[in-house]
Amino acid sequence: MLQSPQEPSSLCIPCTKPRCNRWFRNRSGYTQHMNAKHPTFLMPPHSPSLAPDITDFEFIGTGDRLYRNYHPFLSGKSFNHSILLNNIKKYTHTYIAHPCDPDGTFLPPGAPPPPITEKSLDDWTPYGSHIEFKLADYLFTKNQTPTHSIDQLLNIWAASLVQAGSKCTVFSDHHNLYKKIDNTPLGDVKWQSFSVKYTGAIPDEGALPWMEDSHDVWFHDPCKVVRNMLTNPDFAMEMNLQPYREFATENHECQWKDFMSGDWSWAHTDKISKDPDTHGSTFVPVILGSDKTTVSVATGQNDYYPLYASISNVQNNVCCAHCNAVALFHSSLSFILKNLKPAMMKPEVAHFRDGHYWRVIYRLGPYIADYEEQVLLACILRNWCAKCLSCRRNLNEINICRSRSHTNALIKECDSGMLKSEYGLVGKLVPFTNNFPCADIHELLTPDILHQLIKGAYKDHLVKITAVPPFPGLCRFPQGRHFKQWTGDDSKALMKVYLPAIEGYVPVDVVHAFRALLEFCYLVHHNVITEKSLSEIEDALTWFHTYCKVFKTTGVVTTFSLPRQHSMSHYVHLIRLFSAPNGLCSLIMESKHIKAVKEPWRHSSQFKVLGQMLLINQRLDKLAASCVDFCVHGMLTGTCLSAVLTSLKPSADSQPAICSAQTDAEEPHTDLDLQEPSMPKSAKGRKRAQSVHALANELDILHLADLVSQFLVGQLYPDMDPTEVPDSLIDCPWFDVKIWVFNSAVSVFFALSNLSGIGGMKHEYIRVSPKWRSGHACKDCMFVITDPNAHGMQGMDIAQVLTFFSF
Repeated sequence: MLQSPQEPSSLCIPCTKPRCNRWFRNRSGYTQHMNAKHPTFLMPPHSPSLAPDITDFEFIGTGDRLYRNYHPFLSGKSFNHSILLNNIKKYTHTYIAHPCDPDGTFLPPGAPPPPITEKSLDDWTPYGSHIEFKLADYLFTKNQTPTHSIDQLLNIWAASLVQAGSKCTVFSDHHNLYKKIDNTPLGDVKWQSFSVKYTGAIPDEGALPWMEDSHDVWFHDPCKVVRNMLTNPDFAMEMNLQPYREFATENHECQWKDFMSGDWSWAHTDKISKDPDTHGSTFVPVILGSDKTTVSVATGQNDYYPLYASISNVQNNVCCAHCNAVALFHSSLSFILKNLKPAMMKPEVAHFRDGHYWRVIYRLGPYIADYEEQVLLACILRNWCAKCLSCRRNLNEINICRSRSHTNALIKECDSGMLKSEYGLVGKLVPFTNNFPCADIHELLTPDILHQLIKGAYKDHLVKITAVPPFPGLCRFPQGRHFKQWTGDDSKALMKVYLPAIEGYVPVDVVHAFRALLEFCYLVHHNVITEKSLSEIEDALTWFHTYCKVFKTTGVVTTFSLPRQHSMSHYVHLIRLFSAPNGLCSLIMESKHIKAVKEPWRHSSQFKVLGQMLLINQRLDKLAASCVDFCVHGMLTGTCLSAVLTSLKPSADSQPAICSAQTDAEEPHTDLDLQEPSMPKSAKGRKRAQSVHALANELDILHLADLVSQFLVGQLYPDMDPTEVPDSLIDCPWFDVKIWVFNSAVSVFFALSNLSGIGGMKHEYIRVSPKWRSGHACKDCMFVITDPNAHGMQGMDIAQVLTFFSF
């Protein structure tokens, strides 16, 4: 029953909305009520196509097909401007962010970085030699050899050295090996820890074990971790610290690829640059991710909650099974990240990979998490959306987006019962992001292709729904074909064949629904997403919602109010904010669980394992840092054997043996040097042609020599029109030298469906064997790009490989 308004002396401001009889003492109360009960905004509209500034941009790539507009105040480095005046490009050099000295004082333009400390090529500190480092790296990182096996191997090795007359060994035992790794000064970010314990009331009955236990949380200082990443030369070509907007030159169409091209980074840079003291600084968002992982069930439910910051990780052992335990989780995150907070308001000085010092300012960036983790982070109830306020009973209904300010207003305005039933909020929990400036957990949660689309909307929803009695024509496997768990790769493989498998056995609308979902999945997988792609994504989502009604009409389901499937409606907006979802997928964390959690756990004693796992991770970090440092100084070219042979300065008559033993060393070219990265030496064909003319006869391609000459002309003069090449140039690259024929080659590439870090790197063997396994010839087929300007496969032709040869 509605209350009658009180006297205007105490409540003088009425609510102006129809059928709302609330009065307020002041304007603040009225504003909070309007934000909570009568919000006027709907789903966040997509950012309009931003008109590019044609007087301030930079061309990128080849052919000037793309250009970028950079943020005018925080761009991370100096860059060239391409100014287009009267259809003529003019380049000027402008310094936006300025290098500084270690004290933060800006340097004059063009000032060189501090000189790099020279390092002797035989300085393998703390290792005694190249052999010691390679052996330690192999045993601990590559082979993950148990301690007793290390001791046995070192004992046999020492015996062989003594027998050969040597008075020294490499390592005496595994203790000596581990001590050398621990003494590495590089990559030494110490583990820190603190304990958390529940301090609330413990019930007399039904008390959970975690309520009485003390939980240890171990972490690296995130500020030092970020600094290490900024100075790591391995990321020199993989980090983009400049907020920018990217456009196609032909039609000025905006496109999104890397994270810094999204609207979020640009908008937060706008906020930061309002403070003049931040001008000339570099904006560094810190991307976080967490995902619960289980290492053992049979020996006890050993769950870990690793927290990842970019490529570094922090492990904690905070159990999460109750809202009070969730409060411990959020307080732990706040404590871990507290060292980043000062540099979120005032820039600090950091050393970068180019040798310069730069001012940097941090922000908490996107948070990568699956749905269960999003529920935990957003402090909401399950079956609600962490991004918007759509009711859990009808998630497909358009509703307002959640925000930090709106949630705070709801908590002040509503009681706990209404918060849970109407908004799905747990009012007594406070997200950890509330302790940091300009951080809104509802905004920062990213799309998750793996768990939301592939494992969620596709596998768990549609595939299971389709294989039910209303569609009895489908072949079912109730026992699951012995699958203990479906992996992402299993689901991706099923996606490729599912449509032809169900066609003809289910209603046409079911096939159309699957087709629309698959189209949506493949579109959001793209590495580069354009305005046109966003339109196609919206169309695919619309068709999916249209055809999904068949599952209701056939009585399979009564509602499609599923959080993971509902998340598809937020993808277009999130792509505009954070760019292509490939770079913010939980698949990154899934792959890191193996190296950071599961493998260290397997190599521990399984008793008080957390300390052992931390030590293993620290040693892995030290070995990786040493490897990068030695590579930068040119100390890891070649193999251990080639390095030793080179140091012994062999005579001329032994030189061929040295070359034949080489696999990676860069030596002067000789007739025995068959180095070719994409064609392994083991694949060399025996008794094959050794000249182009002989190969032409073998393949029955009489004009092969002319084709090779034309190919060389294209390589030597790529920018010259073939009709303008004079005859003298065609005659110049006449090819008549020794060649080597190979029966196979390895193609290394990034899979378009999985571009998240090095996990997306794939390789395929291309075989062209005259006698495959002593049988018939095997000549693989491949796609050849014949028109790079055509869309997708329209610019490709199918070709059969006849041979591989090098010279």
